[in-house]
Amino acid sequence: MPGPMAQGLRCDGGLCLLREAGLPTGHDTFIVIAPWPVRPRDGHTRETESMLTRRSAFKAAAGVAATATLGVTQGAQAADKVLKVGVDLSFTGSDSESANRHWNGAAMAFDEANKAHAVKGYTFQVEKFDDGTATAGQYDPAQAATNARKMVADKGFVAALGPMMSGAGKAMSPILSAGNLPIITHSSTNPDITDPKFAAQYRPNGKAIYFRTVTTDAYQGPNMANYMAKKLGVKSVFILDDSGAYGVGIADAFQGQAEKIGMKVLGRDRLDPKAADYAAILTKIKSLNPDALYYGGVTQAGTKLAKQAYEIVPNMIKAGGDGMQSIDLLKGAGFPAVDGWYATVASPHRDDSVPMMKKFSEEYKARYGYYPDDYAITIYVGAQAIINSAKGLAAAGKPVTRDTVRDALQAVKMPNSLIGPVEFDENGDLKNKVISVFQIKKDTTMPLDDADAQYKYVGLAPGA
Repeated sequence: MPGPMAQGLRCDGGLCLLREAGLPTGHDTFIVIAPWPVRPRDGHTRETESMLTRRSAFKAAAGVAATATLGVTQGAQAADKVLKVGVDLSFTGSDSESANRHWNGAAMAFDEANKAHAVKGYTFQVEKFDDGTATAGQYDPAQAATNARKMVADKGFVAALGPMMSGAGKAMSPILSAGNLPIITHSSTNPDITDPKFAAQYRPNGKAIYFRTVTTDAYQGPNMANYMAKKLGVKSVFILDDSGAYGVGIADAFQGQAEKIGMKVLGRDRLDPKAADYAAILTKIKSLNPDALYYGGVTQAGTKLAKQAYEIVPNMIKAGGDGMQSIDLLKGAGFPAVDGWYATVASPHRDDSVPMMKKFSEEYKARYGYYPDDYAITIYVGAQAIINSAKGLAAAGKPVTRDTVRDALQAVKMPNSLIGPVEFDENGDLKNKVISVFQIKKDTTMPLDDADAQYKYVGLAPGA
């Protein structure tokens, strides 16, 4: 951003953003200073929302820094105390579109809470942290660690949401533990982070601080192996991973279960996410002629793999975890390369036949122009868990601090959330274990990068 603009006004769609001067590099505060009614494109007038979530405003602030604080003047009581919540997502790199959709879910929950004055005497202020870097081309564990340190250093933060990726989670968790700052991840699924065997590494302070509104790859990988064997008749498979914490972990879990149920694993190899050409390994796989290819990893390597696998092994069954359930894959690889791929999600799938879910989906679409993906829902539910915890503390006359919020989250019970019952075990893991399966099937009646339309839900992956 040019210097003259750095401390001036930037306006877009009726919303003006003011950068506060004197803040350290990479940590910019933007305050909504437009209290007048905003007229959306649909022609209906509504008052400025209780927290800035409009995508146009984000575009105005895009690229300024790895973090941005978003506060408001309307919807909060003048005497309210501020509760800061950090949201760490991979806004830069190959998963940026998914990050924006997940952010929308979090922002929507806190908007609603602030508007309704859900926590008496308090207002939520949500701060956006980007753990992606241009150098990495995706999430960067070093940046994630930096973000965690910033949150821990500011005692105003009482909780956090994210990250998207397990590699980021592994970098953040010990830092957050040292500061006793609880975080709820909506999509990072590597089981090591919450496994008590690794408590000394990932939660040195002892208490669980890494909570999840998804289940882990201890279920996602094995259950997909079961699905491929029982539903698709797969008897042999070749396994790839992208060398990341998530990719290696889910591939390991898949392989263990595949071997346990008698599926022949014809080989295992690792992809370099920054390499351009996977032809040699795909040619090797073609010569082995397995029934299926399973990939553990995210879209930086996954996009190139999908394109090249279509050219070399077009008729082979191909599957992956939730790293391959992404609008970024549809945009990056496109049809026909992605057609037929299977992917999983470590949560229940959105069911709009349920009135509560339909209401949420329609409200999300009215705000953002598209329906939520499943992880936009799990982050929304994670935000609700934070809100409910703070609400209970305030109602009981107790202080709302990161320590009390952590303890409240440990005991939280939400029997009727959008994803079903939410309750965490002593390690922070979600007690409800559900793995949903999708297959990409081209729907020419809808935009080809519309994940909601192109990923067809085909059922639940069976457990052991």
